[in-house]
Amino acid sequence: MNTATETFYEVMRRQGITRRSFIKYCSLTAAALGLGPSFVPKIAHAMETKPRTPVIWVHGLECTCCSESFIRSAHPLVKDVVLSMISLDYDDTLMASAGHQAEAALEDTIERYRGNYILAVEGNPPLNEDGMYCIVGGKPFVEQLRHAAKDAKAIISWGACASFGCVQAAKPNPTRATPVHKVITDKPIIKVPGCPPIAEVMTGVITYMLTFDRLPELDRTGRPKMFYSQRIHDKCYRRPHFDAGQFVEAWDDEGARRGYCLYKVGCKGPTTYNACSTVRWNEGVSFPIQSGHGCIGCSEDGFWDKGGFYDRLENIQAFGIEGNADQIGGYAAAGVTGAVALHAAVSALKRAQHKPETDTSGKEDA
Repeated sequence: MNTATETFYEVMRRQGITRRSFIKYCSLTAAALGLGPSFVPKIAHAMETKPRTPVIWVHGLECTCCSESFIRSAHPLVKDVVLSMISLDYDDTLMASAGHQAEAALEDTIERYRGNYILAVEGNPPLNEDGMYCIVGGKPFVEQLRHAAKDAKAIISWGACASFGCVQAAKPNPTRATPVHKVITDKPIIKVPGCPPIAEVMTGVITYMLTFDRLPELDRTGRPKMFYSQRIHDKCYRRPHFDAGQFVEAWDDEGARRGYCLYKVGCKGPTTYNACSTVRWNEGVSFPIQSGHGCIGCSEDGFWDKGGFYDRLENIQAFGIEGNADQIGGYAAAGVTGAVALHAAVSALKRAQHKPETDTSGKEDA
């Protein structure tokens, strides 16, 4: 890699960031990544000594919501510092250059940092009609993707579109929109799904790669475990209502006003792995379930084709942990009925024990 490239720390100092603020940033980063205080010096050392990571960011079929999310990261970074952490050498959405100048910047970055840059992909390539449904720089996007991926160190698939296909790949998929990993098969790929992904999840992945010079540990679908290892359901603040059998039955009913569980109106939290219920959105202010809308499962493969946003999940087994809503409600009702019956039986037994014995004539014994 070209050692003339500034380090992240040098850029921060040039922008007037104090040493104390830099160390605070490293502490916040460690916390965001789920790392202990002992990792703060390691993060600081990486930021002080390693050149900024060269990044080529390309766009296929998508709505740009991933970019919109990324530039609004608040913790551990505000948007201007985020873009200083990486050397964003090509991004046709954010860069000032356009046309031939933009494409020249792409080629220059590939040549200068061959084998050392990260390719960030937002959106996916359509393969039908030789890729003609998405044209970038006068060529099918799939050609640009293959060209940029050839000499990349690793690839990050931003969002549900690049990771799993999203709405573009939903049935009947006339353009044959295809996830990145089905087109690029010879490079390590990190999937950061969501529609869009949480800003701090996006910046956390890049920070981890810069600090430790390796990919984060991935789950079986290729997502970083540090952010996608727990179901939204397990950390949801409405979970006690689920276990108690208290559900929103219809939008704006009394249960909705009381903040009951949204499972019966289609919440996909029990089958969705993401950090929404812990990291949350908009600087940690809220997330869809907190705003009264069930999780749509946008970080899962094929979520668009899996029954619709408001269709209730079926066959979630086991009471209390993964119980079906009707089962839990039934168990709760049965529990109350059983408790009442038990109380009545115990009361009758106590009365029988304290009742004086009588002889056959009906007279009480002395």
